[in-house]
Amino acid sequence: MTATTAFPDDLLQLQERLHRAHAEHRAYLAVLPWSVEPVAGWTRGERYSHRGDVPDSPGWSNEQKQKVDEMRAEILELSIAVVDHPHWAAVPREEVVAARMQLKRHAASSGDAGAGAA
Repeated sequence: MTATTAFPDDLLQLQERLHRAHAEHRAYLAVLPWSVEPVAGWTRGERYSHRGDVPDSPGWSNEQKQKVDEMRAEILELSIAVVDHPHWAAVPREEVVAARMQLKRHAASSGDAGAGAA
């Protein structure tokens, strides 16, 4: 597979949407309480002293849980659409991994989707 391989526009759009969905999911999780269920925190030295003091976690609300579930469902749906795209049938089997990585790099470098793997 060459560095100039052209991907179909719809596959590029799917991969970019997947990359963006991953970034949005990570960003949303970052602002949620550290535990899904309410859990008491601890002080440094009590457990895991390398982390310092850990505050109590109120847990996630039902709305937050639902939103996370919806985001995961969207990521799964987009992942399936990318993997099952008809384009991959035309790529020689021994080149699929390299082509998939090229597609991911293209999506990561195209716009404001954020950093990270998709």
